[in-house]
Amino acid sequence: MREIGFPWSSAMAERARHSVGATISACRAAFAEGVAANIAGGTHHSYPDKGGGFCVFNDAAVAARLLQAESARHSRQPLRVAIVDLDVHQGNGTARIFRDDPTVFTLSLHGQKNFPFRKEASDLDVDLPDGTGDDAYLQALERALEELAHRFDPGLVIYLAGADPHEGDRLGRLKLTWDGLEARDRRVFDWAWQRRVPLAFAMAGGYGHRLEDTVQVQVNTFQVAVGYARRWHNRAR
Repeated sequence: MREIGFPWSSAMAERARHSVGATISACRAAFAEGVAANIAGGTHHSYPDKGGGFCVFNDAAVAARLLQAESARHSRQPLRVAIVDLDVHQGNGTARIFRDDPTVFTLSLHGQKNFPFRKEASDLDVDLPDGTGDDAYLQALERALEELAHRFDPGLVIYLAGADPHEGDRLGRLKLTWDGLEARDRRVFDWAWQRRVPLAFAMAGGYGHRLEDTVQVQVNTFQVAVGYARRWHNRAR
């Protein structure tokens, strides 16, 4: 019997493959440039054996593993990767993939009552109640980054800069303003810059009632990134 294929499924898989490749490229570029980006990616609900929550392949996990393999050719010490996941949804797939792996630290700030409703254990999870605004969020982030610094010394940061904590997001349930999200981004970039750790970021989720609001959050992230990329460039001169 002839198998009937569905063009949309192959297109989805192809898009997902390209998104993984873009995060890999961003990680490689970050080692050369200090800061680099994938304008898609952040598919953190994907497990080793299955997809989930709009995610087909886990781009951050694949990139971390490949960069570790590439680094092993030149160093006896394994590349240590911190995945800082600030999408509003917990990175359950990423947490599961790197469970009990001392070379990858998974940090997730997310809505406590939001998807996925059955969460995995990250190395550091920060559950936030519905309606969390700028001040409480930024305080929680500061404490989380301090704990990350205390527990782990990365050679690469992969940052999932979700737009969905924004107050105008349909699925987010948090109440961060544009200014709050920009301050969030600046704090993560500054954390990596202070330690001179290369940082690659992906845009992750965003489901605004108004598409232009989600786009504005993402544009703000890139504007912050450009400033820190200039710092790296000036340092290299």
